[in-house]
Amino acid sequence: MKIKGLRWYIITLIGLSTVINFIDRSAVNIMWPYIYKEFGIADADNKSALALITTFFLVAYALGQTAFGKIMDAVGTRMGMVYSIIGWSFAIAMHAVSRSLALFNVFRAMLGFTEAGNWPGATKSNAEWFPPRERAIAQGIFGGSTAIGSVIAGPVIAMLFLAFGWRMTFVLIALLGLLWIIPWLMINKASPDQHPWITEKERAYITASSGEAAVTGDMPVYTWKQLLQFRHTWGILLARFFIDPVWWLFITWLPTFLKEHFLFDIKQIGSFSWLPYLLAAAGGIAGGYFSSHQIRKGRSSITARKKAITIGCLVMLAALAGMVYLLNQHTKEPTAAMLLIGVTLFGFQFLISNLQTLPSDYFHARNVGTVAGMGGTAAVAGTLITTWAVPVITRSGGYQSFFVMAAVLVPLAWAAVSFLRRRQA
Repeated sequence: MKIKGLRWYIITLIGLSTVINFIDRSAVNIMWPYIYKEFGIADADNKSALALITTFFLVAYALGQTAFGKIMDAVGTRMGMVYSIIGWSFAIAMHAVSRSLALFNVFRAMLGFTEAGNWPGATKSNAEWFPPRERAIAQGIFGGSTAIGSVIAGPVIAMLFLAFGWRMTFVLIALLGLLWIIPWLMINKASPDQHPWITEKERAYITASSGEAAVTGDMPVYTWKQLLQFRHTWGILLARFFIDPVWWLFITWLPTFLKEHFLFDIKQIGSFSWLPYLLAAAGGIAGGYFSSHQIRKGRSSITARKKAITIGCLVMLAALAGMVYLLNQHTKEPTAAMLLIGVTLFGFQFLISNLQTLPSDYFHARNVGTVAGMGGTAAVAGTLITTWAVPVITRSGGYQSFFVMAAVLVPLAWAAVSFLRRRQA
């Protein structure tokens, strides 16, 4: 049996795993403003407790990014993704048995470590299955799936919470990941050069267009220390360090912002919180299409990615400035706020699909998973800093400083990308 366009089935499954990933990780942020008292936490300590929970997740997530980057390079994306999703499905289900904040944090750390595998796995899989001209589109589908997961998470989590309570909500969403494994193992039988279902035309298109060591297998596998000797490694790490926290600011704190600033209940959060992520999903796909279109016009892949990143940064800055202006007017306009946040996330996804593709542009495929994992670790390091900054800068009840902090990070990320040079390693 031969399947035309098999690579698009693979990226669709990776996109679906990412949707599940974000439903799982978003659940606690959506429900937290309404369940923290079950852990004996006072109102005044609510945000600090959420920052602590997020810290346990992120520290483990940082370790998992780097560890799973090596795992993906060692065992391949087929089984590496299976190990990752079994682990995070178990971890999210175990949230339901937590009776204390300490135990909840343990399971949160387990979730962070295992969910991290999805990112280096997706980046490496894209490098294996897609030629350079299509990688940003594939990464855009993957990146857009993070937003689709967040679009779905708001109303679904709110519905499950109201129908079954928070503990059963964690159990039910854990089942999604286990079901995903079945089609993944059925369809992703092997790499493109050995897959029995791929057409010869598609196999030739992928291998001839990439021309990388993933095909010949004759390029060295670098250690972490060796990779840090490359200038473009540092450019990728610094860019992820500065820009990823902006996304996490909204993933972590948007439900709390809606509850505190607009006095929303969980049903209203479910009704409003999907809009920014819908625009983010569009940004991921648009960013991938833009750079791929630039490559088809004759520009180099790296030049195309950098141009897309610049556009995304400009969009983000304009929207964040608008959000600060809106809050300074002291008016309660949730629809306008959601649109501006949505435009911010549109710009983020427009650029991140290109930034996350850069490891496969600068490095041969045998090192892509490791570099992508290191980038994810750098992203988490930056996010940890902003996570603990939020309870401090919002202590007075205002969120202007929240959006100013996000705006400051954007040009820093752009400067790091400008630091990159073209030579491939």
